Amino acid sequence: MSVHLKLSHPNRIYRPSELLKGKIIVETQSSISHYGIRITIKGSVNLQVRGGSAGVVESFYGVIKPIPIVKRTVEVKPSGKIGLGTTEIPFSLNLRQEENLERFYETFHGADISIQYLATVDISRGYLHKSLSATTEFIIESDKGDLLQRPISPETVIFYITQDTQRHPLLPELKSGGFRVTGKICTQCSLSSPINGQLTVEASAVPIQSIDIQLFRVESILTGEKIVTETSLIQTTQIADGNVCRNLTMPIYVILPRLLTCPTIFAGPFSIEFKVAIVISFQSELSKLHKKSDSRTPRLWLAMETLPLELVRTM
Repeated sequence: MSVHLKLSHPNRIYRPSELLKGKIIVETQSSISHYGIRITIKGSVNLQVRGGSAGVVESFYGVIKPIPIVKRTVEVKPSGKIGLGTTEIPFSLNLRQEENLERFYETFHGADISIQYLATVDISRGYLHKSLSATTEFIIESDKGDLLQRPISPETVIFYITQDTQRHPLLPELKSGGFRVTGKICTQCSLSSPINGQLTVEASAVPIQSIDIQLFRVESILTGEKIVTETSLIQTTQIADGNVCRNLTMPIYVILPRLLTCPTIFAGPFSIEFKVAIVISFQSELSKLHKKSDSRTPRLWLAMETLPLELVRTM
């Protein structure tokens, strides 16, 4: 005996103004009685303060009370029976209600902040039998009316990476010999488009080992009168391997992961921002003794440039 939900959209992506449609699929080896079949949708912003930048007091609080976005229960079928075999029961319900206090933020899975929407089916069978239930996550993206009506013009920032732009110690041979990497990268882009740009290694006294583009999320939570901010790495994309040719223009092309990114949010109790880092790794015996690191832990053999990144949802 089993039950599961099959949503009408194979990608499970819905907008707040749409109907959440699908089928409840029940498989039984005999006919069963029930006292009603209900669908519950629940959406919330879940906040959690962990170690890292959080202090002792903030860590003590741990999980903060979730911020509710939506919670609705709809009866799909009244009391009755479900026959032997496979039974499909269609359902349809509105996601948005006028009494919603919070806006429908887009789905996001972060380290300290997660925005999640769940649909749960419950088949009540009384006190003598265990109820049947199943839960599936559906993904919310912004309504078309809330989107920019035309594609944005990506904001491009020109960057220079040299031994003089680094705020951390470098290998003596890097400091004395010098290096220069230039390029440009977009710092405002649509979630449906890649991060674009280009990069050129103009000079380097030490051979290059790798060039990577790192994407970070910056999650901030208001706890009492203090804002706790945590920066974590989302993904690393290598754009060059080995000692690349000098004065060769290389493209930057990074596809954004859907559930790990969302439009930049500045809300009252929390915010979600993003950063992009260009990281140059130089060949060094020291680097072989350590694992590959991100720009939160700069090493002697690394040079980098970190820029704020604004993400938006467009048509």
